[in-house]
Parts: sequence; structure tokens; C-alpha cells
Amino acid sequence: MTAGLVMVGLGMAAVGFAGRYAFRYGKFASETLKKQMESLPNTTFSKYYKGGFDAKMSKREAGLILGVSPSASKTKIREAHKRIMVLNHPDRGGSIYIAAKINEAKDHLESNKA
Repeated sequence: MTAGLVMVGLGMAAVGFAGRYAFRYGKFASETLKKQMESLPNTTFSKYYKGGFDAKMSKREAGLILGVSPSASKTKIREAHKRIMVLNHPDRGGSIYIAAKINEAKDHLESNKA
């Protein structure tokens, strides 16, 4: 019985010391973490490309639109085009402008393969 009470007392003391440590150094750790997060670029955790379309389509932009490498094979380009057009087709509520850019990207990449 007394051994159980001693163990409970030691457990409570350990929780108290851990809480005190967390309270004292938690503020410092959170400030350090905030500074580190602010020093990272904003696009580090974003999987989307930030920016609009270029006036003239480039191979890089076409690859970004379709989600393939600019040097991808025709098969990969066609598969990526089909996958994206299923999601963005104007008949299913997609944007006509976005669909045109997707088609332009496919045409641009395929024209360079010929």
C-alpha cells in the first residue's frame, strides 16, 4: 500500500517537473520555431505553381500545366492531358480558358516531339 502511494507521489512530482520545464522553455521554443517558419519561402509547402500564364507558351509552362516533364513522351503527354481534361472540361463546369490553355500545352509539347 505504501509503495503504491510512494509511486503515485513520484509520478506526480515527475509530471510537475515536466510541466514546469515545458512552461519555462516552451515560450522560447515556440518563438524560435516561428522565426524559422517565417524565414522559409511562402511556396515551400505549396504544391501549386504561383503565378499566371505567360503571353507565349513555353515548354516549361506547358510541362507545369500538364504536370509532366517538358521532355516527356507523347504517351505521357496524352495521358496527362486526358486526366486533366476530365477534371476541367467546360461541359462539366470547367473554365473554357483553362481548357484552352491545357489544349495549348498539349499541342505545344507534342509539336516539339514531331
